[in-house]
Amino acid sequence: MPFDLLAEALNPVQQDYLLQARQMQAMSFAVHIPIVCFGISFPAIVMFVEWMYLRTGDPVYRQLAKRWSKVMLALFAVGVVTGTILSFELGILWPNFMSTFGEVFGLGFTLEGFSFFTEAIFIAIYLYGWDRMAPKMHFLSGIPVVISGLTGSLTVITVNAWMNNPTGFRLEDGKAVDVKPWKALFGNDYFWHELVHMYVAGYIVTGFLVAGVYAWGWMKGERGRYHRVALTVALTAACVAAPVQVIVGDWAAREVATHQPVKLAAFEGLQETTRAAPLNIGGIYSESEQRVKGGVEIPKLLSLFAFHDPNAKVTGLDSVPEEDRPPVAITRISFSTMVGIGTLLAALSVFFLWHRLRRRLPESVWFWRAVVASGPLSLVALIAGWVSTEVGRQPWVVYKVMRTEEAVTGAGGIPVGYAVLAVVYVLLVAATIWILRRLAAVPLEEAKAAPPTVAGDG
Repeated sequence: MPFDLLAEALNPVQQDYLLQARQMQAMSFAVHIPIVCFGISFPAIVMFVEWMYLRTGDPVYRQLAKRWSKVMLALFAVGVVTGTILSFELGILWPNFMSTFGEVFGLGFTLEGFSFFTEAIFIAIYLYGWDRMAPKMHFLSGIPVVISGLTGSLTVITVNAWMNNPTGFRLEDGKAVDVKPWKALFGNDYFWHELVHMYVAGYIVTGFLVAGVYAWGWMKGERGRYHRVALTVALTAACVAAPVQVIVGDWAAREVATHQPVKLAAFEGLQETTRAAPLNIGGIYSESEQRVKGGVEIPKLLSLFAFHDPNAKVTGLDSVPEEDRPPVAITRISFSTMVGIGTLLAALSVFFLWHRLRRRLPESVWFWRAVVASGPLSLVALIAGWVSTEVGRQPWVVYKVMRTEEAVTGAGGIPVGYAVLAVVYVLLVAATIWILRRLAAVPLEEAKAAPPTVAGDG
């Protein structure tokens, strides 16, 4: 098998570059995951705007959907580059992981490939179909883009969920046998909350980033109807999703408490297994003293959040040997950052939705400044959440089955590859910003009143 040949070529050994390999993978992931958010949510937002045009005949909606579809294509192209790099890194940096478990999760990447090609084909049809297809047919051509954007990310999320809660196989002589890939990927208890959590995050990140751009223009005096529609559509999508994420986050935390109790202990810096465990808000975890210093301790709140029972027992870090514990300080900081930003975004969202129900926009300049800041903050929360998930699983690449040090390549040259990749990503981010600025600088087309359907529409 190709995975076996790869493992033989890059035989894993104990080497000095484990941290660099992890950082290299993390850097690629941090660049790619925001693009995934746009792939999840942006096609649906664009199609909603086009549907509003078909429903009302208002040319402003068509104008907005047409411009946003160009942004959608540009970001898809960037995602192709970053996704390809990630795929190569999995094989090059972690050959033993791929050779041992490729048969278990390979189905997920296969389905992702089909989703990618479907999305590529129909994005091209959708973008170049403007003014060339009947309006209703053009709208229908966007549906496969929305579906493939969801299924592509879905199949990769299933793999990550499996890594956190491995099922669907058994190990025999260091190889996965009796493989049941459908059960491993889609029959996994960890799958559903991780999927929903990521999908809701996609709308939060995309909505706040797009809204932040138009909020900046709003403060600069660009308050025409086009900008108002763009702002309210993007901001409403984010503000509906952000409060929902609070509920989903509670669900996710309870699943972690059940399936990965040591990770939860790292989230909270809980050293000893405790009944009626308190929650410490703020403070810094000291690795040397193995405790949280500072912060505000609220009695029984951790047990209540984790199990909906204020007297429940919460497993501490002392339940496993020290070598089986994740790095607590960075895990706790990243988790607290995600929760803190998520709470602030939810509060901002409730404030905005209250005004929307009254059919008006907030007037305070501080609100619009907060919207501008919400875009970068949502990105920070997104990446912090994934740091919590991945670092919190350490030292396991497959939870309690394979350690990360067993999966890493024994090949040299990791620092050189790390530096080269960093340069590539800097250039890629610069190119993306340049392309988006060029698209934004194109003058708006003159809005002409036109019927949304024509004779012969199917």
